[in-house]
Amino acid sequence: MYLPRKEQFHTFEETTSGVFGLFDTPAQIIEAAKKTKDKGYTGFDCFTPYPVHGLDDAMGLPRSGLPWVTFFMGLFGCITGFGMQYLTHKYDWPLNISGKSLNAWFAYIPITFEFTVFMAGVSTAVAMFILTKLPKTNRKVLHPDITTDKFALWIPSHSANYSESSVTEFIKGLGSKYVETVK
Repeated sequence: MYLPRKEQFHTFEETTSGVFGLFDTPAQIIEAAKKTKDKGYTGFDCFTPYPVHGLDDAMGLPRSGLPWVTFFMGLFGCITGFGMQYLTHKYDWPLNISGKSLNAWFAYIPITFEFTVFMAGVSTAVAMFILTKLPKTNRKVLHPDITTDKFALWIPSHSANYSESSVTEFIKGLGSKYVETVK
């Protein structure tokens, strides 16, 4: 069974120094991520122009915790939406309309559904902004081709086993066409 764990709610620590290499295809970046994880580097990241299936597994990232936020806030919205209508019609403003009972639950379905979707969607967006620490207005562009038509592997300077020369040679050995050190 899939249970929530603390590491699912990790935040990305952005650094301003490290080494990155550019790759041409999704297969190359997946293979580079696997080898980087196997080499023991930590805190590395991959930048892609579109989602690449299997990249998070290759990087060794845990499954995101956002589905838990969505589920529990959707459940909260469902209970609140239904409860608000039930309590209003049963206790606060009991009107007998066309001889229906005061708990006509089938009439509550549209509002309950809409409030469930609203709470799940808004809280998921807010949680995503909090976990990713967005918006980031002071980010510098590493290379103009990153996320345009190239795939990048970034190994930050705070990574385990980091040595600028060894990381540069490692990324070149992965088949990167362009490697740059950022300080």
